[in-house]
Amino acid sequence: MAGGKKGSPSRSGVFNKPVDPLTEAFTQSISFDRVLCKYDIAGSIAHAKMLGKVGLIKRSEEETILRGLAEIQSDYDEGKINFSAEYEDIHMNVEKALEERIGETAGKLHTARSRNDQIALDERLWLRDELDEIARLIGNVQDALLDLATEYANDAMPGYTHLQRAQPVSCGHYLLAYVEMFARDKDRMSDARRRANVLPLGACALAGTSLPIDRQYVAAILGFDGVTRNSMDTTADRDYLLDFAYAMSVCSLHLSRMSEDFILYSTTEFGLLEIDDAFCTGSSIMPQKRNPDILELIRGKTGRSIALLSHYLILVKGLPLTYNRDFQEDKELLFETTLQFKGCLQIIEAVLRNLRFRRDRMADACELGYMDATALAEHLVRRGIPFRQAHHVAGKLVNLAVQKGVKLADLEIEELQSVHALLGEETRNVLGGKGVIGAYASEGSANPKFVLNAIEDWRSRLRGERGEPDPKAKRRPSKN
Repeated sequence: MAGGKKGSPSRSGVFNKPVDPLTEAFTQSISFDRVLCKYDIAGSIAHAKMLGKVGLIKRSEEETILRGLAEIQSDYDEGKINFSAEYEDIHMNVEKALEERIGETAGKLHTARSRNDQIALDERLWLRDELDEIARLIGNVQDALLDLATEYANDAMPGYTHLQRAQPVSCGHYLLAYVEMFARDKDRMSDARRRANVLPLGACALAGTSLPIDRQYVAAILGFDGVTRNSMDTTADRDYLLDFAYAMSVCSLHLSRMSEDFILYSTTEFGLLEIDDAFCTGSSIMPQKRNPDILELIRGKTGRSIALLSHYLILVKGLPLTYNRDFQEDKELLFETTLQFKGCLQIIEAVLRNLRFRRDRMADACELGYMDATALAEHLVRRGIPFRQAHHVAGKLVNLAVQKGVKLADLEIEELQSVHALLGEETRNVLGGKGVIGAYASEGSANPKFVLNAIEDWRSRLRGERGEPDPKAKRRPSKN
């Protein structure tokens, strides 16, 4: 890994000329990988402890190194570190800062490690924290959706296929669809975290080391589940970032789809919900406008995650084993995209906390378009009529209602029975928005009773994920 000025930590005595200033500017990464500072320090602390344990450095040297690293961390927290492009990246900048504090002993810290395995460590440590934070943020979005679903569980709204009114559903059921999506997103994030949570340090440049290091000891200090098993794969691997980019892309797509729904449903043409004024903007020329810009920006920012995933796929597709400097390009877009993605999760929760569905418009919409026709057909099926025949009967009744300009529920009993004798007064119970959603009987359907049960199950699951006690759990009687 060449770079830096002659005499800097990354350039050995093999070089006869100083680095060109253009090379220095072009190869530096400290302008963006400074984000990894605390992780680089944490990895160095664990590495120093291991070097001391196995006797590769003296205990006194270990203590000196640890003291110096603690000082660097403190200075970084207080914004006192001056990062320099002269030292290329976060690793060399930390090493230089350590040298300024403790002298030549700092050079012993790099024993039995390379920047190749060091960057893989820093990224994995950073990724673990980000994934934990993202899981929390997704859980908050699910909580907000569950609160809305509880409030509107008994309200019917149109469900759509092909963007045409199809069948009435419980509004709570509609909202739970996104709770399910975000649950799968958390599962993907969890899988990505599990695969990333193995220690790469000790692979060194690509082949490991002849020095007697203890990788398991370092893994235990840093909370890894184990160590990587092939040094060449370790320094060549960026699958953990690909996993994360894919998981983030899918979650972003779900955010975008929900935003698109809300944008459509808030229009005058739909009018099913209202976005709070705090999350809308106006027009510079049209005084009446209430634009859903927040949701539009979320929809637009989806492209960043997809771009990151595409970037990684293109970045690694033709690289030979093992490390290549191309990997420097795995970070800048990653950090910016992740920051924007977390911002989307934070603001969509706030939007949800202040969202209002319009019960009157939802109810009216369910009475238009003969969305209860399928329920009418199934009503006949329960009376022993083959579905294809029942489907035909329902279609004839829809045609009759259209000709009269009335709803199915407004047809006279005689008119119903003129098409099929098994139809009667009880048929009205399955018609209209409320009647339809109350008739659903299959598990996972849009019946409010299933929706309310699902909400309780989800609340219990989220409490379990957060390690919170179940308020319904029975407490053991005290022995006192």
